[in-house]
Amino acid sequence: MNEKYMPGEIEAKWQKLWAESNAFCTTINRQRPEYYVLEMFPYPSGNLHMGHVRNYSIGDVVARFKVMQGYNVLHPMGWDAFGMPAENAAIKHGIHPSSWTKDNIANMRRQQQELGLSYDWDREVATCHPNYYHWTQWLFLLFFERGLAYKKKAAVNWCNDCNTVLANEQVVDGRCWRCDSDVVKKDLEQWFLKITEYADRLLDDLPELKGWPERVKTMQENWIGRSEGAEFSFAVPEINDKIAVYTTRHDTVFGVSYIVLAPEHALVDKLVTGKPEEAAVRAFIEKVRGQSEIARTSTETEKEGIFTGAYALHPFTGEQVPIWIANYVLAEYGTGAVMGVPAHDQRDWEFANKYDLPKRLVVQPADQALNLNDMTGAYDGQGIMVNSGEFSGQDNEAGKVKIAQWFETQGIGKRRINYRLRDWLISRQRYWGAPIPVIYCPECGTVPVPKEQLPVLLPENVDFTSGSVSPLAKAEEFISCTCPKCGGKARRETDTMDTFICSSWYYFRYTSPHSADEPFDPDKANYWMPVDQYIGGIEHAILHLLYSRFFTKVLKDAGLVNVNEPFKNLLTQGMVIKDGAKMSKSKGNVVSPEEIIGKYGADTARLFILFAAPPERDLEWSDQGVEGAYRFLGRLWRIIGHYGPYIQAETASYDPSQLTKAEKELRRILHITIKRVTEDIGQRFNFNTAISAIMELVNAMYALKEQSITPNAALLREVVASLLKMLAPFAPHVTEELWLETIADGSVHKQFWPTFDASALEVEEVEIVLQINGKVRDKVVVAAGLSAKELEKTALEQERVRELIAGKEVVRVISVPQKLVNIVVK
Repeated sequence: MNEKYMPGEIEAKWQKLWAESNAFCTTINRQRPEYYVLEMFPYPSGNLHMGHVRNYSIGDVVARFKVMQGYNVLHPMGWDAFGMPAENAAIKHGIHPSSWTKDNIANMRRQQQELGLSYDWDREVATCHPNYYHWTQWLFLLFFERGLAYKKKAAVNWCNDCNTVLANEQVVDGRCWRCDSDVVKKDLEQWFLKITEYADRLLDDLPELKGWPERVKTMQENWIGRSEGAEFSFAVPEINDKIAVYTTRHDTVFGVSYIVLAPEHALVDKLVTGKPEEAAVRAFIEKVRGQSEIARTSTETEKEGIFTGAYALHPFTGEQVPIWIANYVLAEYGTGAVMGVPAHDQRDWEFANKYDLPKRLVVQPADQALNLNDMTGAYDGQGIMVNSGEFSGQDNEAGKVKIAQWFETQGIGKRRINYRLRDWLISRQRYWGAPIPVIYCPECGTVPVPKEQLPVLLPENVDFTSGSVSPLAKAEEFISCTCPKCGGKARRETDTMDTFICSSWYYFRYTSPHSADEPFDPDKANYWMPVDQYIGGIEHAILHLLYSRFFTKVLKDAGLVNVNEPFKNLLTQGMVIKDGAKMSKSKGNVVSPEEIIGKYGADTARLFILFAAPPERDLEWSDQGVEGAYRFLGRLWRIIGHYGPYIQAETASYDPSQLTKAEKELRRILHITIKRVTEDIGQRFNFNTAISAIMELVNAMYALKEQSITPNAALLREVVASLLKMLAPFAPHVTEELWLETIADGSVHKQFWPTFDASALEVEEVEIVLQINGKVRDKVVVAAGLSAKELEKTALEQERVRELIAGKEVVRVISVPQKLVNIVVK
């Protein structure tokens, strides 16, 4: 055993041995409980960053820990490999996206292997490989067959830089989620998946996810946005039509003083054509179409509107109500029209103030009469209905029920449940994605590609020079085809699928990645699924996590799987930041994992990133922290090197009662450590405190060394073996090496996790604090378990105490066993 810790040599050695022996290959074993741990697979951008290192290190600790606890663990890795960056690289550098992606995957796989991650590489998948996107297309056809995939013309989010459409979920604060460019609206024929058909189930099943952060569940609940209200209509006689509105506050219907339509509303053209206001309205509409939905509905965006010149009739009063158009109303949400009730909605209040529209008070608190002239904002609370015709004087909640009943009786409205969630737009006007398996025939119309003809392969000989148009739209050899129904000439769909389609089912493919006849083997999927522990960033709370839940429910309904939810437990790790900001090239604060590994070793990188902060919190990078982790591993190496020669391969067991005082204390610290580390990893994922406990155990070993104490050989073997087992999930290479050098042949990672002895946690002596009038005056070591009376007697016998209370009256003595004695004197 070398005197000096040499991580480079050790890590290369064990990585080679693990690879050659397929150390982490997993098969079904029904003799052990199964456990599926999974980190979100990465986009192959070229190099790992510290966020990756943190994500994968967390997952690897969980996987290795569960293996040592006796579980049959599935821990795979793959690549979310389609997407814009590869295509942009092709345009910029003249390299095919396939080559760029393949090279990046090879480099990042090498980096992951250098981290010592325990992946079953035999299960590796890449979403851009035909044997994967074959089944992505197959699943699209499954959705199509079940009436869950459809094409329609719609106003969609368009990114001019990426030259493609975006789903609503991919627009962040009015900008493209990938390139941060402004998003505009564009009318296009697009493919959608009917995620709205599953809105209730996606919402109602959230309570099942007891292992998910409440924050993520709340984000999904808000995004789905289920509300119970009423839909009713305002007649518009001049165009012989009506405007439907949806509201959850139909108790305020008598307070309506205007109606607002979305600029895209189907009736706008009829309402303004030929009116003096037409030109101004159309100019306003063009202006609004340049804004994203997110920006239009943001509380920070100024609410703007324009009068159409048209009026609707109030269904109760028959009064003429002006019809406006405003930027904050969206055609795809609700009915595309809202009623304006300024006195009871703050947004409406501000809009009415801006355009001098009337306000009508129709609900007020039960114990307070409001006056519009005194109000500085809308009253949106509960109360009694006023100025509401026959409904006046009623509690507003009861009034809601009666008004809804009146709508239904009159045939002008009905109670309705509404959702914020919209169908998932999956068409992308780019090349590097899974082609949508649809053919358009002049005779037969829209025809799905027969499953036996899958996969529809991406053509390799395409032109990337323009960039403004998808290469597929110009690839005539790809586009021209034969209709599978009539045999006539037809054309292929040139849109590809949103890459989130690929990542919505990959965790199923891992269960049988080489299946050639189906997307996954149902028996194997049902053995492994659901994922027991999923690990990834909070930024995927709406996109990936919601879509994956949707996919899983559809697959269950189709009879392909038994599970209703894909991920049993979810951990959302924090970011790695430096100098107070997320690491990025533009900020110049990036730390390269390869540089850290090259200088200090992978075990140091892993240990630091797991020790520096709890996993769910942001981690502030610290060069000193990295140095500290490296020094600790050096200390570990030296202390085990010091005691190693005293450890015999087959040391006889020992009698704890025969240990010396120092040995008993070492044994006590060992079993306290086992208890803490087991609970910190297995119950709380408090990796930082688990590592801290291990460090304290190492410190205890050094304390004995400094006293020139060599513990009982059998105890020493137990301490070192347990120490290495506990540290193994965090620092897999150095523990593997030290295990071989001091304990036994074979792998430390295949040992059973140590268990603690409760009796070993008991102490024989404790230090008691002695106080006089609440001030600490002395300390004394006594036998553990002394009663309060015995403690009092012992305290009063101490020489220092006797000196301090001499000549004073002892008023009372407060004894707290195992802790302190306080003597009150005067």
